[in-house]
Amino acid sequence: MPIAYWIGFHVVVLGLIGFDVAVLNRGTRPARTRTNAIFVLSLVALAACFGAWLAHLRGQQTALEFASGYLIELSLSIDNLFVFLVMFRSFGLGVAEQRKALVFGILGAIVMRGLFILGGVALLNRFHWIQFVFGALLLIAAFRLVREKLQPVDSEDAGKETGGRGSKRQWIQRQAMRWKGNPKRILLSAIIAVEVADVLFALDSIPAVLAVTHDLFVVYTSNIAAILGLRSLYFLLAGMIERLRFLHFGLAAIMAFVGCKMVLSRWVEVPVAVSLGVIIAMLAVATATSLLYPAPERRPVESK
Repeated sequence: MPIAYWIGFHVVVLGLIGFDVAVLNRGTRPARTRTNAIFVLSLVALAACFGAWLAHLRGQQTALEFASGYLIELSLSIDNLFVFLVMFRSFGLGVAEQRKALVFGILGAIVMRGLFILGGVALLNRFHWIQFVFGALLLIAAFRLVREKLQPVDSEDAGKETGGRGSKRQWIQRQAMRWKGNPKRILLSAIIAVEVADVLFALDSIPAVLAVTHDLFVVYTSNIAAILGLRSLYFLLAGMIERLRFLHFGLAAIMAFVGCKMVLSRWVEVPVAVSLGVIIAMLAVATATSLLYPAPERRPVESK
């Protein structure tokens, strides 16, 4: 792609981040739910327009690749909000501090996504067998996600969790206790935790998108477009995100699907349109199941 397209894309991205910071989320109170919803829907509409522009410029196949990458990254970003929710609760951050941490998280994610995508595409173009490694990593990540979701966790034993979210939560709680009583250090430690989490999230999401396309411009723009509204999406879903209790299984199914697609790509070719349909169906089933079968309410333990 011409360098002008790269520059134009980043100008729009920085403008949207600036609008989110300077207009939508000023002061100590979060933007209203309606405002966050409108901003998130506007970003989705902009992504759709960008996909239509790609279809006009480079054909329908490229647009479908962008849509698939965008949907994969967006769904994994929603899952990442679970970790952010636990993180901010552990650090005891207020609304203003949460917004600052998320801003640094988004900016750091843009930089790290760019580096990881550049390296991943270069490796795939030079060493074809790398896609089998990426596919295996996705299958392992899917297995760990299901295992961690099925493993019962008591509040008293949260520190004994191993792997995945358990280790992240344990590290977060240790940092929160270490800097307790020092607001500036707590915020700094929370920002570092967000950046570390961004690196771990990229290890799952980048191989998943590379299973759809190796086009550097499509992979990068779909990832950045999906994480742009992460801050508004967090405040929009913070109150109801725990209701999506089956979302993890849907995401595990998606990662297993794209992992198998990468491993079997030499023998089985799955059209991008089919992949997009499978991803949408898995997300729809996981979301609908979560809403139809909510978690039973926990009854308070009666003291004897």
